[in-house]
Order: sequence, then C-alpha cells, then structure tokens
Amino acid sequence: MATQTKTPKAKPSGAKTASSKVESKNQARAVAETAVDLPVGVVLGATDRLGDLVEPFTDRSEAEKKLKAYRTQLRRSLKRTERRGTSARRKATTEARKTRKRVEREARKRTQSLVDQVGDQLSALR
Repeated sequence: MATQTKTPKAKPSGAKTASSKVESKNQARAVAETAVDLPVGVVLGATDRLGDLVEPFTDRSEAEKKLKAYRTQLRRSLKRTERRGTSARRKATTEARKTRKRVEREARKRTQSLVDQVGDQLSALR
C-alpha cells in the first residue's frame, strides 16, 4: 500500500493578483477615510469647545455671575503673584545687604591689617 502525500497545489497567478488588488483597494480606502475623518473630527471638537464657551453667556444674569467669578479669580491670581514678587524682592534685598556688610567687614579687616604691616615696617626702619 502506498501512501499518498498531498502536496499543496499552486494558486493560479490570477488569484494572487486579485488578492493584491483587494488589499491595495482596502489600503486606499483606509487612507481616504483617514483623510476625511481627521478634519471632520477637528471641526466637531472646535464646535464643542465653542459651545462650551458661549453657553454661560446666553443669559444676562448668568453672564454677569461668570464675569464676576472671572474677575475674582483674576484678582486673586494677581494678588498671589504680587505677594510672591514682594517676598522674592525682600529676600534678594536682605541677601544683598548681608553680602555688602560681609564684604565691607572683610575689607576693613584687610585694610587694618595692611595699616598695621606698614606701621611695623616704618617703625623697623627708624
């Protein structure tokens, strides 16, 4: 009894080109869909954001409340920034004053040391 082995049959060349044509059509469709979907999505996102911006201002009293809240928030932010600036300026001024005093003290010491040396040398010459 002879066993028969099945060998895979070769596909006709027409079948290969048909499947590659389908793949290229699918790729072209995907690229075209992406080219259309991206701008549509951007427009929809911008529309949503614009609606969110306009919505609080449809009623006069709501708009006044919202503006008052924005003013308060801005005022607080400015005050906080001013306090930080004041603190930084004070700290820098204090540091500068400390440094100036330290340098002046060192300069006085060096000057006194030089005066003493010159005095010693003059007394040695006499």
